[in-house]
Amino acid sequence: MYASVQLLNGFQRSLWYTIPPHLVNTIGVGSVVLVPLQRRKETALVSQIAPALPETVSFKIKDICGLEPFPPDALYHQFVCQVAQFHFVRPMHFYQRIRHFLEEYDSEEVHTAVTSTCADSVVLTQEQQAVVDYVQPVIGSPAYVSTLIHGVTGSGKTEVYKRLIQTAIEQNKTVMLLLPEVTLALQFEHLLRKQLSGVTVVGFHSATKPSDKKALWDQLVQRKPVLIIGVHLPIMLPCANLGLIIVDEEHEQGFQEKKHPKMNSKELALWRASYYKIPIVLGSATPSLNSLYNVQHRGWKLFEITKRFAGKFPAITKVVLTQEGRRRKSFWVSRELEDGIKECLANKKQAIIFLNRRGYSFFVQCKTCGFIFQCAQCSVSLTLHRTVKDGQVQGVLRCHYCDHAIQLPTSCPSCKAPEKELLKKGIGTQQVVQIFKDLFPRARIERADLDTTKKQREWQTTVERFYHGDIDMLIGTQTITKGYHFPNVTLVGILWADLNLHFPLYNASETTLQQLIQVAGRAGRQCAEGKVIVQTMHDHPIFKYVNEIQYRDFFADELEARRETGYPPFARLASIEVRHTDATCADADAATLADRLREINQAEGLNVSILGPAFPLVYRIQRWEVRHIVLKAPSFKALHFLLSSAEQCLLNSGIFVTMSQ
Repeated sequence: MYASVQLLNGFQRSLWYTIPPHLVNTIGVGSVVLVPLQRRKETALVSQIAPALPETVSFKIKDICGLEPFPPDALYHQFVCQVAQFHFVRPMHFYQRIRHFLEEYDSEEVHTAVTSTCADSVVLTQEQQAVVDYVQPVIGSPAYVSTLIHGVTGSGKTEVYKRLIQTAIEQNKTVMLLLPEVTLALQFEHLLRKQLSGVTVVGFHSATKPSDKKALWDQLVQRKPVLIIGVHLPIMLPCANLGLIIVDEEHEQGFQEKKHPKMNSKELALWRASYYKIPIVLGSATPSLNSLYNVQHRGWKLFEITKRFAGKFPAITKVVLTQEGRRRKSFWVSRELEDGIKECLANKKQAIIFLNRRGYSFFVQCKTCGFIFQCAQCSVSLTLHRTVKDGQVQGVLRCHYCDHAIQLPTSCPSCKAPEKELLKKGIGTQQVVQIFKDLFPRARIERADLDTTKKQREWQTTVERFYHGDIDMLIGTQTITKGYHFPNVTLVGILWADLNLHFPLYNASETTLQQLIQVAGRAGRQCAEGKVIVQTMHDHPIFKYVNEIQYRDFFADELEARRETGYPPFARLASIEVRHTDATCADADAATLADRLREINQAEGLNVSILGPAFPLVYRIQRWEVRHIVLKAPSFKALHFLLSSAEQCLLNSGIFVTMSQ
């Protein structure tokens, strides 16, 4: 018998090898093998098995050396092929990601993953227990069951997850727990390693140590039960004994990968649970409209946890900054918020201040000639940050797409006007910190945004200090909107609540409200006097739903608006991104592809709306010119048929497809 293989090192041609007699019954399509190549050995994927060699093969064929250590997942290759077909990439892409994972730890010292020995003594509420009673019996049985938990902030969804994880591990099943960002994954690792009894907990994400990756791989190869925590990577790992998938904060956009092929790990989790016939649990205080729609129309089971585990829902106060007549010390701090913080500090309580913009100012503009500092590599303005060097505060202009940075000059590059003519416009978390330090000089204030949380150890120290009361006020972006439980926080201030409502996105209202409810939910989690002050530049209908008890009312209103405009869940969207280093070539490639799609659409009568090519909001990223084509179809079937018909064009380098949920 012979095998055609593809090398995982990126070599494009297929190579033929002989399958030794002792491996004939163990090697098949999808097997990962070790093959000789010149004077070295390479890892390869078996793509074809044949009883005889093709006539075109005239050279001497060597034997396959053996099988690579790979988890014995019988369904993995077929699942990978389906995912690859959906995203218009080759299956090899996913095996190469695994190979990269394997090579990362090859020379590292190994230590075992952490196993907890702490017993769980929490008594569940009736609402929590109802979820456990429904899901527990289907763990270990071949059944695809989708369960959505709509649990208000502070309702104890994690306690439900813990019971289900424990059940799965006791049945020798591996569990995947997906979170929307790495900082949250690290927090859950820390928490669950302390609280789960006899469970091996391993993180698998960008902050995971090489030794932990090795430990995880060994567990998977040996089919040992393990809890895997991560964001994007876990769902594409081979796993022979996968028994349960949990997706927390299921509404979050963080599950959408930003790099090619831009997969959505929540969607892949649903696919995998369906393909492997296992239960999946999705939880959120603000479930996505798509998930709630699936409850109504696709048989998902919904459980609502309406009561907080401790504490009460905070009181919500809305302040329209442009209408507030009273004078205030800072435009960005209303009198209501200032008074609320004074009371909070006087009572030895803590506050969270939320603004979804990092840096000091959005951009810097010369008021003499109008010049705005732009990134040389991306079509965006540079954001002003302030840094301290040698004891001196310096202004740094930084791009939030490519991280290109320059010192703030002492004059305008265009008209040579002096630095005093350079206006700092907009506001970011760095400036907010300075504003509140000026207003409350005795308060202990820290910042939580991408600039601070990417330093994992420092961020973990900040979280622990805030938890133990060593910080009075935490000022941050969306990093602090979910997952964290700070018992002493009684006040949340939202500085600019309508900031994200003005983006040209069909779901801007949904994502903005979800974010506001999540950050508001940090207040009053273990007390009865929680307050949330929502500051906005303009009033908007969504603010009447910030009291999360009314979230389902928003769902009904927004669903009707989506029905009238034909947006998801009543349609499927796909965004095609064409990239090229040359603007003229990007325009030409995008136009050619759009014409081809329109030809197929008309010939097949698919009724797909094809919009573009057009410039996206950011049309140049790291010197790559970007053009978008947006497809809107009444069904996924029509959309994928159109894309499949143009597959050869889509497989060209520089063309990427992103499907909507």
